Formats: sequence, C-alpha cells, structure tokens
Amino acid sequence: MSSSGASSGSHGIPRTLTACFLVLLLTSACATSSPRGTFILLPDESGKTGAIIVSGKEGERILTEPRQAVRVAPGIPPGEPFVLSEKEVLAVAGPALEALPKPPVLFILYFKHDSTELTEKSLAMVQDVMRTIRIRAPVDISVVGHTDTVGDRPYNFQLSLKRAKAIAALLIAKGVDPSILEITSHGKDNPLVPTGDQVHEPRNRRVEVTVR
Repeated sequence: MSSSGASSGSHGIPRTLTACFLVLLLTSACATSSPRGTFILLPDESGKTGAIIVSGKEGERILTEPRQAVRVAPGIPPGEPFVLSEKEVLAVAGPALEALPKPPVLFILYFKHDSTELTEKSLAMVQDVMRTIRIRAPVDISVVGHTDTVGDRPYNFQLSLKRAKAIAALLIAKGVDPSILEITSHGKDNPLVPTGDQVHEPRNRRVEVTVR
C-alpha cells in the first residue's frame, strides 16, 4: 500500500497531516479481521488543496478534497473515498494533530532608510513577536536582515547585519535566550519586492523574524 502527493485545504484544521503519517496512527485491528487503516487528506495552514494517490492491490484512489478519506486493508483495493466533517477529523485524529510541530510564525519588521531604527508600526509589532515567543517557547528563532538595493553590496551586507543584530539585542533585552537566536544577513540580495539596482523600496528594508 502506498501514497504520493501533498495535502492542503480549509479552515478549522490547523496544520498539515500527511496521509502517510495519519494512516499509521489510524491503523486498527481486531481478533477476527486483518489490520486496517485510513488515509485522510488534510489541509495545511496556507489554505491550498493538494492531492494524494492511495494505491494497493488491483486498484488506487485519488484524494483531492480537504478531509477526503479512504479505508485500506492488505490484499484488497482501497475503498471508496468519502469526506469527513471537521468535527469527525478532530475526533479521530485530534491527538495526532496536536502532536505535530507547530508551523513557523514569520514577522517582518521594517526600518527607516539607511538606518537600524525601526518604523513606528514595526516597533509596536515587537510586542506581538514577544507574545508569540512566550506562548510557543520556541527552540529556534531566526533573525534575518535585509536592505533595499540602494548602495553597494558590501555596505548593504553590513547594514542588514546591524539591523539583524539590533533586533536580536532587543529580543535578548526582553528575556529571549541568546542561544536560540540565529542571526543572518542577506544585504540587498533576496528582496521582498524585486526591483532594479539603486531603487528605494521601504518594504525591502526589513528584518524577518521566524519563530519555530
């Protein structure tokens, strides 16, 4: 019995659970029957719908809808697909969903031109960053600095590094363990908004903080 593909889809189911993983958790058996399992196609946090192929002896089924499921057993074709309600999914797979790692949370903090000073709106957002860190108790936080394309590459690399270090220092001052911070500088490479060279773009003057 095998499967392939990716899953995604709707509100209410908080994270992706791949069919391969879920079928292991939903495998069951009794004294008078062979082991059976269920593949369920669940949505991911982005709200897109993917597909999986569940194949077995003399047949296969394609699951394309959020919460679509199929029952499987050794030696026979997969059963007819059916759709579970969100309540039914949570009832049968709630513990498995809770056991999954939480998806990363990304914050983008913007800076004033040629400066390590945050904009007023981004400075206020630091409270949201800290609130998320306290709730999630993360094991890793990446802090990545960026600039727009004005200036040369070496200068922008140093500027974005200073921005990343400034945010890291701010988080440390608020109680974050320095050992879980990973500081990186991208300079003028990897802009959020692609532009030509020597272009002022406020949305590219940023630090991205990813809480995992």
